[in-house]
Amino acid sequence: MRLVLPVLTSLILMAALGGCSKASETEAEPAPETVTAPVVIGGVDLTRPVRVLGTEPFWAIDIADQDLVLTRPDVADVTAPVASPIVTGTTAVYTGTTDSGQTVVLTLIATECSDGMSDRLYPLTARVELGEETLNGCGTTPEALAQAPAV
Repeated sequence: MRLVLPVLTSLILMAALGGCSKASETEAEPAPETVTAPVVIGGVDLTRPVRVLGTEPFWAIDIADQDLVLTRPDVADVTAPVASPIVTGTTAVYTGTTDSGQTVVLTLIATECSDGMSDRLYPLTARVELGEETLNGCGTTPEALAQAPAV
């Protein structure tokens, strides 16, 4: 009995420790959830899709999923991957490079803007620099545009 008890205790401890090490090896801890803090200027959360547009000439930019897409009538769309904007006070700047190697810079400023063709007011004023070309316009969220159609 004296020999059986220490051997039995050792076997139980080995089984318990062996079970613990196997569980920790096979069960991976869940990856921490990535939460993007809102980046807001002019009441617009720049971590969500943003729509910027201008007139004379007509153009639009959609920013979503780390891509900036510039569309214009009768001109091929221009796409550039962009990182999160650099925000300084009430100004946000997106910078990217197109497939053709052109630099595109979109500057958004938290100032009220009118597109000049409708009674719609936007919370952001926009300037786009694409190579030597500069476009001026206004910006907001696609949802805000849908809720306040042009008059």
